[in-house]
Amino acid sequence: MAEIKKVLIANRGEIALRVIHTCKEMGIKTVAVYSRPDAHAPHVLHADESVFIGEAASSESYLVIDKIIDAVKQTGADAVHPGYGFLSENAAFAERCKKEKIIFIGPEPKAITLMGDKTEARELVTQAGIPTPPGLKSELKDIEEARSVADDIGYPILVKAAAGGGGKGMRIVHKKEEFEASIKAAKSEAKNAFGDDRIYIEKYLEEPRHVEFQIIADTHGNVFHVFDRECSVQRRHQKVIEEAPCALLTPELRKNMSEAAIKAAKTVDYIGAGTIEFLVDKHLNFYFLEMNTRLQVEHPVTEMISGVDLVAMQILVAEGKELPFKQEDLKINGHAIECRIYAEDPADNFLPSTGLLEKHRVPTGAGIRVDSGVEEGQQITINYDPMISKLSVHGPDRETARKRMLRALGEYEIAGCKTT
Repeated sequence: MAEIKKVLIANRGEIALRVIHTCKEMGIKTVAVYSRPDAHAPHVLHADESVFIGEAASSESYLVIDKIIDAVKQTGADAVHPGYGFLSENAAFAERCKKEKIIFIGPEPKAITLMGDKTEARELVTQAGIPTPPGLKSELKDIEEARSVADDIGYPILVKAAAGGGGKGMRIVHKKEEFEASIKAAKSEAKNAFGDDRIYIEKYLEEPRHVEFQIIADTHGNVFHVFDRECSVQRRHQKVIEEAPCALLTPELRKNMSEAAIKAAKTVDYIGAGTIEFLVDKHLNFYFLEMNTRLQVEHPVTEMISGVDLVAMQILVAEGKELPFKQEDLKINGHAIECRIYAEDPADNFLPSTGLLEKHRVPTGAGIRVDSGVEEGQQITINYDPMISKLSVHGPDRETARKRMLRALGEYEIAGCKTT
């Protein structure tokens, strides 16, 4: 077992701050890394040490493995927390940390690789008896094969990039005549976004709900779920509002889906925090969608209903310790809702809205949590994700949480850039 004394956070913004908070509570020193525009960002000011890693472009700073490793060595950190985005699901980065004897606070590189490839993941879970949407279980070999599969499963179908996420390389095809053009467009977009033009197709489920299960697993053979979240409210395949637990699930459906989620994690000997995402159709059939081998943006709602600090659990697991609870110890307490507050202009097709954050007054009161990586007087730049904060609320039931969210949104004051 290794005791972690200093953690370098290979990220920025609100998730870097979030990790710093837990590290401080655990008595662990922190190291921030930053690009030029982030020199005075809150995550840099709150960390014990900070290291400059390059210019504004992520490809010159937060995505450069060598620079992150050099910063670890320079500061004598024992471990790296990747947050989400950037290098969090990069198996080569996890592998490099292992080679350099740096603790990677996340899963093994093999699990990242297997679950990061959407077609490989589908094949694995299908073998484990977990349902997936009807369609090709592996990557597309040629257009004729795809056409015959599409005819078999019936339109509408969904064309998806094998290597990606975030809605890139994804097309909904409603009729046969649109098929070939959609395939070409998806392949081209996937190639540009991921350097990999492999795609697969599946049945497009109508009126689907996006329901995911939080998984946490240690090196002692324990794999637990920390309940479910619903993330169906999305724009351009990006989540906007999340809540926990999902109001749609019956106790029986929750039990069946949680068992499938744990089984999926076990198929890749998963260690750490991860999320199994499912689609649930209008008949309450559920299908495996993908696994995210990292902490999710929406983890606060799970923490609020469970009382579990997921970052603390990630660190304990990385130290080789056993999780301090059993499945039966975990209970759902009330209801939580999260709204992502973006610097985007709703009147202009939700395009990013940059500028000086002249005012940032967050709502306060019982059951309210604001995770933000920016402060008043800071510039919102075009360089990174335009999220200003995540506003989360908790209440004894869904209706109380809903009313609390309305009150909190009403109190939230932001000036200087347009917001959602």
